[in-house]
Amino acid sequence: MKFAATVLALVAAASTTVVKYDPVYNNPSQSLDTVACSDGSNGLLNKGFTTFSSLPSYPNIGASQYVGGWNDADCGSCWNITYQGKSTFFTAIDVATSGIVTSQTSLDKITGGHAVEYGQITASVQRVASSLCGL
Repeated sequence: MKFAATVLALVAAASTTVVKYDPVYNNPSQSLDTVACSDGSNGLLNKGFTTFSSLPSYPNIGASQYVGGWNDADCGSCWNITYQGKSTFFTAIDVATSGIVTSQTSLDKITGGHAVEYGQITASVQRVASSLCGL
């Protein structure tokens, strides 16, 4: 019975969210001091990361509606994005007004190369352990 309750809680935690891309997150040498999750006690610079490509989940990074601003507790949070049976783990490093904004490469990965054609998708998004994003 406890197992069933745990499974139901995990299913309930998943939500449907718009996922789109911004080419800025494709730049491997982009400094993390340009995003909301730069410094501060929850910042990624303090964890030894310096550029987008220094993050273990790169290029599956970007902005999330769950990051409220600079030094937010959700900086570096890991999310499983699932679209039509394809999934990827995504690290939240910046603020999005709504949904998730990732790199074109990341959106191409889960759309079979159709990021530009689709522009945005509606996907299932669920928070997962940060270790799944390498953090």
